[in-house]
Amino acid sequence: MSNALLTEKIRQVHKASDETYGMPRVRAQLRMDGEQASRKRVARLMRNARIRGVSRRRGFTVTTERNARQRPAPDLVNRRFRADAPDQLWVADMTYLPTWTGFVYLAVVIDAFSRKVVGWSMSEQMTTDLVLAALNMALHTRRPDSVIHHSDQGSQYTSIAFGSRCREMGVRPSMGTVGDAYDNAMAESFFASLECELIARRKWTSKSEAKTAVFTWIEGWYNPRRLHSALDYLSPMQFEEKQRANNDRAHEHGLPTASVGSSQAPTDAVDNPAPESA
Repeated sequence: MSNALLTEKIRQVHKASDETYGMPRVRAQLRMDGEQASRKRVARLMRNARIRGVSRRRGFTVTTERNARQRPAPDLVNRRFRADAPDQLWVADMTYLPTWTGFVYLAVVIDAFSRKVVGWSMSEQMTTDLVLAALNMALHTRRPDSVIHHSDQGSQYTSIAFGSRCREMGVRPSMGTVGDAYDNAMAESFFASLECELIARRKWTSKSEAKTAVFTWIEGWYNPRRLHSALDYLSPMQFEEKQRANNDRAHEHGLPTASVGSSQAPTDAVDNPAPESA
């Protein structure tokens, strides 16, 4: 393929990513589309055409407000954000989005196996109801068996209501230490992607606009389409679909089922360790 044609395909992939993809993801998407090109060639053509991905700025938003009277759960994870199958380990956290009419808060529950957002909720207040809504969505869509739910020690997660819901549904709460973002690094990595790909690039005049944007980003982009380097450049949904297909084939042949490859990437660089790997 000529450089001109390949550059045009690169433009199309870049545009489809909302102009967020850098060279590694552009090249991965080209390969999925049946176009083979070396890393150096894709990088050179992107550089010549002035096509760049967004850079992830590592910053941690503090939303944790601990209640000293409420006892936190033990840390069952110890920074080992690894899972060999879906619904073994969930990580959860909260952040906020600024709008012209004030802040709107987002709580998420992420499956450590596939990085899929399995539960999320938005509200104008950072309350226990916010994190309960995200948990309940995850429970409804996934129906786990004794999953670990790892979060920080925010008062919303240590509340009596949240603990009662976990016990009722057989969820095993786990909490990191106070003030250490790396104790929940996978959730922080998700928020870093959300920040650079959406929040830092948009302005919302109302809270309803922000809520719609987050819904579109999570359900229309992040879960079904956004490629992750830690998932062999598959999206969360593609990664889980590949696992199910492998398990179905193994079952047909009477073999033990196995995961497609557990998420084993270092959690301080869960997705994009380098700025240009966006």
